[in-house]
Amino acid sequence: MEILTKKIVFTGGGSAGHVSVNAAIIPEFLKNDWDVTYIGSKKGIEKNIIETEFPEVRYETISVGKFRRYLSVENMKDPFRVIKGIFDARKILKKTKPDFIFSKGGFVSVPVVLAGRMLRIPIAIHESDYTPGLANKIAMPLASKIFTTFQETEKDLPKEKAMYLGAVLRDGIFTGNASAGKAFCGFTNNKPVLLVMGGSLGAVKINNLITDNLDALLKDYQIIHICGKGNVKSELKQRGYAPFEFVHEELFDLLAAADVVVSRAGSNSIFEFLGLQKPMLLIPLSANASRGDQILNASSFEKQGFCKVIQEEELNDRIFNATLADLLKKSDEYQEKMRQKRPFKTAAEMYELLLKVMAAKK
Repeated sequence: MEILTKKIVFTGGGSAGHVSVNAAIIPEFLKNDWDVTYIGSKKGIEKNIIETEFPEVRYETISVGKFRRYLSVENMKDPFRVIKGIFDARKILKKTKPDFIFSKGGFVSVPVVLAGRMLRIPIAIHESDYTPGLANKIAMPLASKIFTTFQETEKDLPKEKAMYLGAVLRDGIFTGNASAGKAFCGFTNNKPVLLVMGGSLGAVKINNLITDNLDALLKDYQIIHICGKGNVKSELKQRGYAPFEFVHEELFDLLAAADVVVSRAGSNSIFEFLGLQKPMLLIPLSANASRGDQILNASSFEKQGFCKVIQEEELNDRIFNATLADLLKKSDEYQEKMRQKRPFKTAAEMYELLLKVMAAKK
């Protein structure tokens, strides 16, 4: 059955990782004259990203609960927030009447998926990590199709629903200009460029490792340091060190300028590094502070020869410096491994695939 109305609802939020795939493919829908609605929370990072990047997209908000894995008085209130969120989402969906819903996960997506199922609207879910997050675990039984980023994830999902496709990369990721990136930071061509990223909120342990050892690191590297909001130490700014809270338009040029990347192991970011063939040192978020998904993401990449990994509990100056030096020394070997793989889809490829798959579900 053909898709006739050309209306779609996107949902997902709570972190940049739960928005990035949506942000990558929304332009393809807009380009092809779709009516696009985004359902998110009132205060989540998704609201800022979508309203800033896509003013033509209608942004609707719902009540959101958080599925905590720890004891909190807020746990008693959250079921009521989720129930209200379902009614909020149902009202929006009945008004919008989309052909299908595309959910990226995060707490905000659960009420939308539940309401969509009640209204018999086809639902596509995208899972970025090696293992599904809690929100997607709840939503997956209700989905029409589940797309996975890691091939290993597919085997644990219903065969009739699961489809491995790799990551979905933003079109602009391949348009970066290394010279422009270096010029933006005031860098030269005399030393390799180290790009340090800690995720959308930064990473305290990685940030401190860099700033505490800045003088020693600057002897061998020029450093782009994306620290997260409120984490830039302006007194440390100097030649060869360019700290930023967050970058937007300049990010592609900064990625192009990087010779090696130090990062957490969020799926969207590491697949972009892979697509750009950037040797990477991954420091996944500890299992003490997460469900361990980044550890599995990093392990998968390490087994395939794409990166080096240091567990956060093992991180110290000596191990970091030695591992980083070895990674740069063997960068050609890592890049050759990465050249042999293409585990991603472009936004245009994902758009065509979504239309084909979801039209069959109507």
